[in-house]
This record gives sequence, structure tokens and C-alpha cells, in this order.
Amino acid sequence: MQLKKIDKARYRNHLNKVIAACVASLATGSLGIAQALIVIFPDADGSHFHWNLLGVIVSVVAIALVLKKYRTHSFMYEVNYVWELKQSLNKVTRKMAKLKKAAQEGDADAMLAMQFSYSGSKQLWELDDNTITLDDLSIWQAQLDTLASRYQVQLDLAQYNESSLKNF
Repeated sequence: MQLKKIDKARYRNHLNKVIAACVASLATGSLGIAQALIVIFPDADGSHFHWNLLGVIVSVVAIALVLKKYRTHSFMYEVNYVWELKQSLNKVTRKMAKLKKAAQEGDADAMLAMQFSYSGSKQLWELDDNTITLDDLSIWQAQLDTLASRYQVQLDLAQYNESSLKNF
């Protein structure tokens, strides 16, 4: 994955609309399905838990299918990009202990993966207005820059490839 410039206002606007649509769809879909099933298959005990649960499950599956189908639509571009970015960052984070150790030993791929993680995290945190940990990120970035300088490694994000994580 390569980092791309994202319009924060458009991202927030589209994300809020997607979340609102999902919540509304879940509420109306699960209640509508459950009520229809209760009318069709009434329970003498008055317990309709299984119909309510089925309504929620069917609604969640339907929402997931719609999101999957339309994730490449231009309206979903920023939302989908951030979702994929979070997945990519999670893959790097799971390997971070090994990456840090390898970077200390001068491994250029490890440093590049860490650079991707730091740059992607910064972009993500700024998009989500999560600026509390940006100070820590600056410290980590400075440490990485020191290592890159010591081992004379150029950290060009265009060269990052997620497949390099398999080595760690």
C-alpha cells in the first residue's frame, strides 16, 4: 500500500454519512425483519429473542454485503483508503518488536516498514483528530531518522512493499 493525500473534510463528511446509513439500516432492518418474523411465526411464550437475533444477523450481513459491493465507488474512496490503511498499519504493528530489533542492526527493510508505519499513523491520526500521541510519534521518528543516518539508509516510502514484512 502506498500513502495518498486525502481531503480531511471530505473523508469526515463521507465517513459520517456511511456510519449514519449503517446505524439507520441496522436499526430499521433488524426491527423490520424481527417484527415480520414475529407476525409470521408467533411464539406462545412471548419470547422472541431468536427472531430479534436473526433480524440483527441478517441486517449485519446485508450491510456488510452492500459495503463490500460499493467500496470501490467514488463516494467511498476516502473511507475505503483509511480502512485499508488501518489494516496495513496493523500488519506492521504486529511485527514492530522484530522490526525495531532488525532496524537497530541496520536492516533497511525494517526501517522502511517503520517509516511507513510512522507516516501512515501520522496521517491517520490527523484525519481522525487523534493528535494526543503525535508527540510520541515525533520521538519515534527522530530515533528512526538517527538509525537511517547511522546506516546510510534512504527511507523512500515509494519503495515500501508490504510483502517485505514476511521476513520478520
